[in-house]
Amino acid sequence: SPQGKRSRRSPAPQPPEDAHAQRVIANVRERQRTQSLNDAFAELRKIIPTLPSDKLSKIQTLKLAARYIDFLCQVLQSDELGHKVATSCNFLAHERLSYAFSVWRMEGAWAMSASH
Repeated sequence: SPQGKRSRRSPAPQPPEDAHAQRVIANVRERQRTQSLNDAFAELRKIIPTLPSDKLSKIQTLKLAARYIDFLCQVLQSDELGHKVATSCNFLAHERLSYAFSVWRMEGAWAMSASH
């Protein structure tokens, strides 16, 4: 064997039934993981304000979430809306932010801020 590598013994062959059972269990775990991930993305999509035309992939959802967080930071830092949002985090404030974020997206401001 090449230097630096240890020789390994091949594991004893498993009966086909055991290998099949392990594969079935691994498939179930993967389906559960995928379902959990899809559920998390569905919840994230509920939180992020979207446009009626949006049909977001997972990567687009993550990028938009990052932009929304950036937008919210900008709002909180601004003198105009920061105080209102910080002291009144209710449904109306959320609706105003959703609207403001949609306008911000359509104006293309996110394209410039996404580059940093």
